[in-house]
Amino acid sequence: MFARNRRTLFRKNLLAWYRQFQRDLPWRRTKDPYRIWISEIMLQQTRVAAVIPYYQRFLERFPDVGALASAPHDEVLRLWSGLGYYSRARNLQAAAKQIVALHDGEFPRDEESVLALSGIGTYTAAAIRSIAFGAKNAVLDGNVARVLARLGAIRGEVREAKRWKSLQKTAGELLDPEYPGDWNQAMMELGAMVCTPRAPQCLLCPVAKFCRARQLADPESYPEKRKKRDAVQITLAAAVFSMPRGRTLLLPPPAEKNGTPADDDVPTLVSRMWHFPTVAIRKNPDEELRTFLEQFLPDASSLLSLEPLAKVRHAVTYRNVTVLPFRIVMPDIPQIRGAKSIRLEDFAKLPVSNLTRKIARAALLPRQAK
Repeated sequence: MFARNRRTLFRKNLLAWYRQFQRDLPWRRTKDPYRIWISEIMLQQTRVAAVIPYYQRFLERFPDVGALASAPHDEVLRLWSGLGYYSRARNLQAAAKQIVALHDGEFPRDEESVLALSGIGTYTAAAIRSIAFGAKNAVLDGNVARVLARLGAIRGEVREAKRWKSLQKTAGELLDPEYPGDWNQAMMELGAMVCTPRAPQCLLCPVAKFCRARQLADPESYPEKRKKRDAVQITLAAAVFSMPRGRTLLLPPPAEKNGTPADDDVPTLVSRMWHFPTVAIRKNPDEELRTFLEQFLPDASSLLSLEPLAKVRHAVTYRNVTVLPFRIVMPDIPQIRGAKSIRLEDFAKLPVSNLTRKIARAALLPRQAK
């Protein structure tokens, strides 16, 4: 992208800016590959501000690979609950078990072994290895790709395979071989804080004079915006059993199934965690929920009184979900195989999704407020 002398100046300017203005984040105070790994996984598709408290609580409970590998699976999911994208937590524990079994509990250094761990791809491996071990691997994520696209005024959608490969090559050419960890973090920090998708702060950019898009006075046109998938509208109905001593009933995490799930697949929408009895609705919420409940309460479903609660809105990627919760008062706890009786106020004790949390909050609203 640049001649050698310009590349040297580019590196000098960016690293000087990063070392002076970088955010003070907890994972930047360590070279421990375990902690860096946890932070990188948590930061995938999640804002820094949201990650920090989860990162701190997670490490308090699981301070090393061995603790994470041996922990009850529900405990791992419980501490992840609310952070979203729960396959990340499942892969973290699976990878921890691989590290214990195959690497004597030490995070591996070589690229092949790191890439073989569950949930770790090219970007994550490069980030961990460069920051923790000084490996000369350039990272390429959305922030870095945007910076590179603007520097070179590169048209087109950056995620297109051939273009992404070209950007990865450029990232490798720009990488500072003396400080690969700082360099990668500097590039990501620049994209996150200055070279933002909208309204980039070019006047504050330490490498603005190298930027072709700025010279063209049109940085926001680069890179080309990704075409979003049309939103899908989904309606669910959920049964919130109201039982003695303020208890309710949750069903266990659904089992994994082969194949691609439908957009309204309930196990996917509840993140395969503990959840209220929930069903996708086609026409009549009351009737379809009663029909669904027949598998649990075959002799009583038609006699149940369903009290509508406040609607719940939820978004999952391209899906806009509306949940119609119904309170069902019961004198005794029904015997449903695998189900768990719990107080609504005690949800923090179980791994549940954000969708399930929202339903619980709707059930806790004062009745006159509905």
